[in-house]
Amino acid sequence: MPWAETDAMKERTRLVLEWERRWDEGEGKVNISELCREFGITRECGYKWIKRFKAANFDVRAVEERSRRPKHSPTAIDEVRQELVVRARKAHPRWGPRKLRAWLEERYPGVEFPSASAIAEILKRRGLVFPRGRKPRRSVDAGVSPPFEECHAPNDVWCVDFKGWFRTKDGRKCYPLTITDAFSRFVLRCEAMLDPDGPGVAEVFDSAFREFGLPKTIRSDNGPPFASTGPAGLTRLSVWWLQLGIRLERIAPGKPQQNGQHERMHRTLKAETEIQRDARKQQEVFDLWRREFNEERPHEALGMKTPSKIYSRSWRAYPRKLIVADVTDWDRVEQVDKNGFIRLAKRKVFISSALKHLIVRLDRTDERSWTVYWGTILLGRIDGQKLERGLIPARRRRGQVAVLSLASEAELDDRVAR
Repeated sequence: MPWAETDAMKERTRLVLEWERRWDEGEGKVNISELCREFGITRECGYKWIKRFKAANFDVRAVEERSRRPKHSPTAIDEVRQELVVRARKAHPRWGPRKLRAWLEERYPGVEFPSASAIAEILKRRGLVFPRGRKPRRSVDAGVSPPFEECHAPNDVWCVDFKGWFRTKDGRKCYPLTITDAFSRFVLRCEAMLDPDGPGVAEVFDSAFREFGLPKTIRSDNGPPFASTGPAGLTRLSVWWLQLGIRLERIAPGKPQQNGQHERMHRTLKAETEIQRDARKQQEVFDLWRREFNEERPHEALGMKTPSKIYSRSWRAYPRKLIVADVTDWDRVEQVDKNGFIRLAKRKVFISSALKHLIVRLDRTDERSWTVYWGTILLGRIDGQKLERGLIPARRRRGQVAVLSLASEAELDDRVAR
């Protein structure tokens, strides 16, 4: 026969009722030690429940479990601070507890706010936290090094890309062009463009250069107008950047994670902005978002500081004189005409329309072919027996990043100093 199941409340009730029966039968005399031994508890425990039972005028509800929460809690978060936390969350619904705490401390310097975990509990109690599925962790190979050198100061690397296009409510396509400083995460530009062409992007960069100066490096993907399928992936835009003395970094094709922090910023941009009726209103929304991202939103990678507190203007002034390749030591040079051709063996050979009016160098490889350079950049080769094919571009290996520069960093610093 199995043991009868019971619980603590039933046992307490039996205890006090048995005590009451013996009290009546013994005319106010009960052997508490014997009673507690029968129920398998200590005398302290027995006296506690009998005392409560007597104080409640023999009401068995007195032996119910009571809340152990203290009546007074010196460390409790008062309603005023809780309301400030809730108000901050409603103003920034996608910020986590750490960002909210840093934002509140910045705006209320005299108030001591609770820890991030306590803020998380406040948000949970108020129904302001929505559970989301946890993504499985991916293993990272510790032996794989990053494709580019780390940046150590503002303006070492600017990242540029187009956020995926969308249609505004008037039916027109909008291409958000974004430029960020990789060190400080500062968003330099977020422009709602109607056409993602080279001249339009050049105007945006001209404006950014005048406001912030020139970076050492610009990092982009391999799409137009930043790169092309032509020699060295050059476009009119990238040629202009190189002539300004800017080093170019291009991620490997199909590897957006190599520009990961810029892509993460795009995710925030999409989540925190809404589609507007036209490009003008869309730009107003982008400008407001950019100000908040730079000046209000704390960043964990920056020690919970805002990007505007880390970023500073570049000391490389703009406008500046464009770099012209030194041709004094070259065996043979040719000028690319306005259509992208040079003359070789009395025939026109196509090089690249991105290099029009610029000088290229031709080095003899053998009796029938030449290797072609623009400055220090290898463009490809020309087969003397197949001049109609034009320049045969040098190809990148699959998965390889591209780094282009017309001058070394020391030479660029010397030009700036002069």
